Amino acid sequence: MPAVEGSQTLGYNRNMSIYTSFFDNAGSYGLSPMLDALPGQLARAFDLSSHGDLGRWQEVLGNLPVLQASHVDFDDDIPSIGSPSDSDAEIRQAIEMQLRQLHPWRKGPYRIHGTLIDSEWRSDMKWRRLHQHLACLRGRVVLDVGCGNGYHCWRMLGAGARMVLGIDPTLLSVIQFQAVKHFAGEFPVHVLPLGIEDMPKKLNVFDTVFSMGVLYHRRSPLDHLLELRNLIRAGGELVLETLVIDGGAGEVLVPEGRYARMRNVWFIPSCLMLEGWLKRCGYSEIRLIDVTRTTPSEQRATDWMRFQSLQDCLHPNDPSLTVEGLPSPKRAIILALSM
Repeated sequence: MPAVEGSQTLGYNRNMSIYTSFFDNAGSYGLSPMLDALPGQLARAFDLSSHGDLGRWQEVLGNLPVLQASHVDFDDDIPSIGSPSDSDAEIRQAIEMQLRQLHPWRKGPYRIHGTLIDSEWRSDMKWRRLHQHLACLRGRVVLDVGCGNGYHCWRMLGAGARMVLGIDPTLLSVIQFQAVKHFAGEFPVHVLPLGIEDMPKKLNVFDTVFSMGVLYHRRSPLDHLLELRNLIRAGGELVLETLVIDGGAGEVLVPEGRYARMRNVWFIPSCLMLEGWLKRCGYSEIRLIDVTRTTPSEQRATDWMRFQSLQDCLHPNDPSLTVEGLPSPKRAIILALSM
């Protein structure tokens, strides 16, 4: 690995140990092409001078109690690690205090040694809508693009995946994952601080690739679908979840300004338009398995995410509209095979 200097060194060294297993085993998963660039990518991501909160987050990780978990369960709606009986009340209080310092928790929920992390998103609801339709994950090498803090990565592992790799450029999400993994212990699941553009071109190795809640944030949705295809092996499965609108084959919403208070929403297609994009990008056996309107029972402010949430983004007199007067969020899940 290349040497790093200056403000990069401390953040880099503190984080490298959590990736030792990935470096050691990447070749067995066909991921050796990632290894040349990855040390530099990690050094840049964990450069203490690049993010004002990184030092504080690193301190939180360093202060997490070290406990032996009596059990782990990643196949439950609330992935659980350990139990209250694994420690005393003082240690449980310290765990909760440290985890709360990584606010806001967007994805979850989790239960760690009795502490319930009640995240903004009920990510278990999305998993329930899709998991029974997937090709069996048992023994598969899986990629989750834009994985957040890794909630669905743990669920994929619980479903039998051989190895799960998540990528997300949001550093707080990566730190939250590291906090969960601190308590879970060593499992073949990893989250790297990368965007899809940081992945090797034409890797074509993953058995299943998930892209959930990403497509509408991309300025070029077709390029994103092609990038995803270049990561999937021939015959592998894409799991695509994204915002959609009602409408026919040629219809797509391009917000003029914000959408549900979000600045970075570029294209929201109809389901038929989305299927057409997938065909154009070389996917086959395209299946629409779910369309669900997002409600405040699935996305809401909690004590672990105290900022504005979905309720604040809907029209006060008509919840079928956003505050901007556009159709309120509706999400589709589509499965497709890479040819």
